[in-house]
Amino acid sequence: MGPVTSPAPLEIERTESAEEVFAVPEPDVPWVTIVHNDPVNLMSYVTYVFQAYFGYSKDKATKLMLDVHHKGRAVVSSGSREEMERDVQAMHGYGLWATLQQDRK
Repeated sequence: MGPVTSPAPLEIERTESAEEVFAVPEPDVPWVTIVHNDPVNLMSYVTYVFQAYFGYSKDKATKLMLDVHHKGRAVVSSGSREEMERDVQAMHGYGLWATLQQDRK
């Protein structure tokens, strides 16, 4: 039996640190649906739409409607881009002017 030798050391290339591998990703910036004031729809109708579609209480729907009326716009929902696209389409279906954007507070 010949002499015992240890194996040659292995060289390992490190491409990522443990911090990079286990880092928690930053949460996505949420999107919001904005309803804008228009000269067409009655305030009572806008309140009704917010209650019917979003399920908001009469008080919350009225507050949002008043923001639309007095401030010219109100954020009526927030979530993923896909959810907000759906909400914008629904508002258009009710005849309201709505847009979406990322909520960059």
